[in-house]
Amino acid sequence: MLPWGGLSCCLSGAALYLLGRSSGRDAEILKSATRINQLKELAKLLDSEYVLPLVVAVSGRVSSETPISCEFTGLRGVVVEETAEQHFLKHNDAGSWIQDSALMLSMSKEVPWYLDDGTGRVFVVGARAATGFVLPVASEVFEESGRSLVRGTLDYLQGLKMLGVKRIERVLPTGTSMSVVGEAVKDDIGTIRIQRPQKGPFYVSPKTIDQLISNLGKWARWYKYASMGLTVFGVYLVAKHSIQYFMERKRRRELQKRVLAAAAKRSGEDSEGILLSDPITILFAIYARKCTKGLYVFLPGSNEKDDNASDGSKRDRMMPNLCVICLEQEYNAVFVP
Repeated sequence: MLPWGGLSCCLSGAALYLLGRSSGRDAEILKSATRINQLKELAKLLDSEYVLPLVVAVSGRVSSETPISCEFTGLRGVVVEETAEQHFLKHNDAGSWIQDSALMLSMSKEVPWYLDDGTGRVFVVGARAATGFVLPVASEVFEESGRSLVRGTLDYLQGLKMLGVKRIERVLPTGTSMSVVGEAVKDDIGTIRIQRPQKGPFYVSPKTIDQLISNLGKWARWYKYASMGLTVFGVYLVAKHSIQYFMERKRRRELQKRVLAAAAKRSGEDSEGILLSDPITILFAIYARKCTKGLYVFLPGSNEKDDNASDGSKRDRMMPNLCVICLEQEYNAVFVP
C-alpha cells in the first residue's frame, strides 16, 4: 500500500515551494519596477524613447469625475459593492432550530477613476482583479423582519423563522491613498493609464511599495520554511513505510524458510504413504492436517480408494503435530466456553 500521508506532505511541500518562488519573484519585480515620485514624470518617461512594456510603481489619492454616492453612509466612492443576506432559523430533522442565511442581493458599481498627486493623474484599469485590492466595509446594517401573525404562521409551517436582513456596503472612497504597480501605457489622446501587464504582477493596495516588498519577502520565507518542514516530514514517512515494507518481506521469507525446514525435518512421508519431497507439498499437508481435523485431504497423486481404507492412528503417527503459530513446538490447545 502506498504511503499516502508521506506523499501528500511531499506534494504540499512542493506546492509551498512554488508559492514561495512566486512570491520571491514578485518581490524582485517590485524592486526592479520604475518608481515614479511625481505623476508628471510618468508622462515625460512615456514620451521619451523608453523600452516598452514599462512596469512602474506609482502612488496617489483616489479621485473620479463621476463618483458614486453611497446609500447608507453618504460617502462618495469609485467602487461600491452592496450585499443583502436573509437570516433565519431553520427546523432540521433532529427537531431543533439552527441558524442559516441566504444571499438575496449582490450588486457592484464602478466608475472610471484615477490617482492624483497634485502634479498629474493616472487612470487605473481593472483594479478589482488586482492583487491586494480590498474594499473596506463602510456600512453594516441589520434590519429585523416585520412581525405579522399570517407571515409568521406561514413561515412556521414551512419550518422557518425569519430573523431579518443584513445589508453590507463596501466602498473605495475618494481621497484614499493607494499604490499601484502595473504596466503604464498612453493612448492617442494623451491619457495615461496603468493596467495588468502581459507578464508580471499587478498590485493595487493601500500599502506603500516598501510595505508590499517587505510582505512578499516575509511570505516567501514562510513558504520556504514550511516547504522544507513538510518535505522532511514526508520523506520520513515514506522512508519509514519503505523500511517496514522491506522488513515485513524479509520476515516473511525467513518464516517461509523456517516452515519449509521444519516440515522437511519432521515429515518424510505423509499418512497415505506418499513421499513428500517437495517442501510446498509438505507445507500444504501440514496445514491441511491442522485445519481439517478428521476430514480426508487428497493430495495430488493420492489414491482415493487407499485413502478411505487408511487408518487414522497411522495418519496421526506419520504427520508431525507441529504448531501452526510458532512452527517449532508441538501444538497443545485448550478450548474454553
